[in-house]
Amino acid sequence: MALKRLIEVMQGGGGVLSIVLAGHPKLSNDLKRPTMEEIGARATTFILDGIQKQKKEYIDYLFKQCLKPKVKMESIIKPDAIDFLASQLSTPLQIHQYLNLALTEGYRAGIKPVTEDLVKSVLAFDLNGREAQLIRQGYDPRTLAEALDIKVKEARSFIKGGLNGSRRDEIMDGIKTLGIVL
Repeated sequence: MALKRLIEVMQGGGGVLSIVLAGHPKLSNDLKRPTMEEIGARATTFILDGIQKQKKEYIDYLFKQCLKPKVKMESIIKPDAIDFLASQLSTPLQIHQYLNLALTEGYRAGIKPVTEDLVKSVLAFDLNGREAQLIRQGYDPRTLAEALDIKVKEARSFIKGGLNGSRRDEIMDGIKTLGIVL
């Protein structure tokens, strides 16, 4: 209500007010909820895809920042390993973390250049599992339970894949209604 009043005061005085909120996709979903209708109706949402289409180029950029001028990236890591990393990871933080792990493990094992198999060995097995996808969008079990009006224990069971077909489907429908993409 304070935001609504602030906007009205600014408009009444002939001024213009713009507020930029940046956050997880959850923020956009929250603005669509009935309890946020007053603010959500006054908001324009822009979805930024980040580096989704430039992950390989981002990895190339990182290496260019680190390598000496005459050192070729292919002498450090094989192109298929880079392609695999780019296909499996989705955020700059993940790219940094797993590239660092792969290079460190390659160094320890004496493997040069780093191979795709080595990269596969350092990636978390559930890197793109349901829980990881929800967390990236700002939904931990408690937040998901609150948004769907279910118990936290049930949200955890859903995330871990421990619910039966019909209840699982009901929760998936609720997740889709919230605008969460899995």
